[in-house]
Amino acid sequence: MKSETAMQPSEAAIAPLASRSQWPSFGSLVRRPEMGSVIGLIAVFVFFSIFGGEDFLSVGGAASWLNVAAELGIIALPVGLLMIAGQLDLSVGSMVPASSMTVAIISGHFHAPIIVGVLASLGLGLVVGFVNGLLVIRTRVPSFVVTLATLFALAGLTLGLSIILTGSTSVALKSGPIAKLLLGDYIGGKFEVTLFWWIAIVAIVGYILNLSRYGNWILAVGGDSVSARNAGIPTDRLTIALYMGSGLCAAFVGLSQAILYNSAQVAAGQSFIFNSIIAVVVGGVLLTGGYGSVVGIVLGTVTFSVVNQGIFYTGFNANWASLIIGILLLLAVVMNNTFRNMALTYAARTKTRTRS
Repeated sequence: MKSETAMQPSEAAIAPLASRSQWPSFGSLVRRPEMGSVIGLIAVFVFFSIFGGEDFLSVGGAASWLNVAAELGIIALPVGLLMIAGQLDLSVGSMVPASSMTVAIISGHFHAPIIVGVLASLGLGLVVGFVNGLLVIRTRVPSFVVTLATLFALAGLTLGLSIILTGSTSVALKSGPIAKLLLGDYIGGKFEVTLFWWIAIVAIVGYILNLSRYGNWILAVGGDSVSARNAGIPTDRLTIALYMGSGLCAAFVGLSQAILYNSAQVAAGQSFIFNSIIAVVVGGVLLTGGYGSVVGIVLGTVTFSVVNQGIFYTGFNANWASLIIGILLLLAVVMNNTFRNMALTYAARTKTRTRS
């Protein structure tokens, strides 16, 4: 398995750190990108297990934060890949309601087959992602600015077209039993079916980053995009593909929400903008790129969801959840930098020993 540990920029465009055949030592495990998220998850889970009691540890309690983690995780994974590649995507906050309204308007308001609405929503996500990626590579404007502009443009377009086509900002949707079962239903009355989609996407993204050449490319571009381009990596195509993946996953979450709740609203989904970034950062991914892991993103997503939902099972005021999340984010950034420096120091020592 390829290492996802941080690399020096000059080395990042060539190859990741060499993998080892023997069992990893405790020191090497501590230097992993996801170690900060492991510590954070254990800490918050123990905290809410103590103060949340049996309700938090019950099946219903687990379902509450797992359902949040599934929806957030589907978006956080491609956003995490973008961040590892040194990019950002804020437009997911508008992509979720845009795709929800798309499937609701097409299959709810105009009564087209549900498959038409689903394909249109997913197609919209791919198109928006393509536009984001194209604008980033052609204009050379920072991705934060480009996707922020797309965020507002898509939100305005969704609102305007919804009013023109339906005369409302909320549209009802009745999907068939198959679509309901596959995309928007509860298992055992508690767990959303999106949990299985999340697991599938984790497997796909894990393969891309760990077992395919694209994982090397993503890490290399995040480490030093110029060196990566000089090394023959198709950085432009890779950037567009990553943005299309982000748009696709955000669109999937939006349409699944519409099918699950039998309606769509223009204002829904804005929380995904920063929640996805928080989950990724807590998971050990650096905003500067070139460093991160899929395991860390998953753990960061679960950690955020436990904090977000666990507060309701305690006797504390739910308004404190934002404070806890803010502190958690700050601690995560500090720990991520610490573990990254440890990884770089370890890599330098290993390189020196090998040469000697």
